[in-house]
Amino acid sequence: MTGFTAVILAAGEGTRMKSNIPKMLHRVCGIPMLGHVINAAKKAGAGKVVAVVGKGAQEVQKAFESQEINFVMQAEQKGTGHALMQARKEAEGTGILMVLYGDMPLVTAESIAAMVKFHSERKPAATVMTARVQNPTGYGRIIREGQRVLAIREEKDASAEERAITEINSGFYCFDASLVFEALSKVKNDNRQGEFYLTDVVEIFNGDGRDVLAFEIADPLELSGINDRCQLAFAQSVMQKRIIGRWMNEGVTFINPDSCVVDVNVTIGKDTIIYPGVLLEGETHIGEGCLIVGPSRIKDSRIGNNAEIIMSQILESTVEDKVKIGPFSNLRPGCRIGQEVKIGDFVEMKNASVGPGSKVPHLSYVGDAVIGKKVNIGAGTIFVNYDGYKKHQTVVEDGAFIGCNSNLIAPVAVKSGSYVAAGSTITREVPENSLAVARARQENKIGWAEKRRKKIEGGNNNNG
Repeated sequence: MTGFTAVILAAGEGTRMKSNIPKMLHRVCGIPMLGHVINAAKKAGAGKVVAVVGKGAQEVQKAFESQEINFVMQAEQKGTGHALMQARKEAEGTGILMVLYGDMPLVTAESIAAMVKFHSERKPAATVMTARVQNPTGYGRIIREGQRVLAIREEKDASAEERAITEINSGFYCFDASLVFEALSKVKNDNRQGEFYLTDVVEIFNGDGRDVLAFEIADPLELSGINDRCQLAFAQSVMQKRIIGRWMNEGVTFINPDSCVVDVNVTIGKDTIIYPGVLLEGETHIGEGCLIVGPSRIKDSRIGNNAEIIMSQILESTVEDKVKIGPFSNLRPGCRIGQEVKIGDFVEMKNASVGPGSKVPHLSYVGDAVIGKKVNIGAGTIFVNYDGYKKHQTVVEDGAFIGCNSNLIAPVAVKSGSYVAAGSTITREVPENSLAVARARQENKIGWAEKRRKKIEGGNNNNG
């Protein structure tokens, strides 16, 4: 079923989060919680998505400005019925209207699509998504006969007998859009909270002789809401298991899946092996046959096939096939690493391009650099790229060899096939196939150390 309108209620203040960040922007597996609900609705076939926002509305709208979302404002928090009324102009006359909540990111597209299909086939005035739980505390209870829902009783207004009911209201509804807003106009706020409850629409429809049906889902975890940091962590853990489970079903090996973090927009190729303590974040894409050993963090980066990453960090960079990185390497944003490159232990790189077959084995800093093919960068080499005001680029061409403990003072170029002697500080271009030696000539003073010791020791004896 496609073409329904999804109205997502996302105006809650989230006071229990105790945060300066709007509640809907707190992240679950890499994206704001509201984003999960939007994505599920769209995947289920929503032709239009309307988000009702409140506190922090500008920040929320900015976060989703690249998506086709219609935002409406609920300036005062007067309940769920009042919130839906704010979307009347956007949603009225659209056929099937589905109400979702922005702080319930675990709902799946499959459940949404199934409920819309059920509603479309049965054609009631309203359909209520429900589930059965062992502990219904805090949820509205479903009061029904057969499949017909007679009422939804909020816990604060429920009797002791009604509180014993274990079937709960999710807060997700499908409505006939031509009927729901008329019913909402009849809702009163004569309850303990003084709010206009969307649940009262059920009793209004029943009073008018219209059908309200229950659509029960098997997994109550989909109905988990987020009101505080503990619930945020719970939602993260549930979604993380879903994500990692899906990739394992696609042929990825996780040695200890509970110890890893994989964001929702990450992709991983088959036969990749991921060890404990690996974090794959943002828009990261891992190729096939890779080995990633933790602790490692890879964020917003693309890794080719058969790469090996050992205890390292890679941020906003591209790594091609058969590259070996680590242990303890740090690739900062803007790195482009060619095929079969070796980046060794305790190497830091930033905005650097490294050609195929080159090696930066250990203990070096490579910043703002273009390194050609089959170049060797010796241990302790520093690309000196910053003059205190501007960054400058160093170019090391194909086949060059940079000796250990060298400093390349940018802007500078080392031409193809050249050698830089160990311990050199290079400030001028090194011509092709040349040897550059830029260090003071060694001078040995024979006997100097012995004379120094005698002088110091003799002075100490005189003072005694």
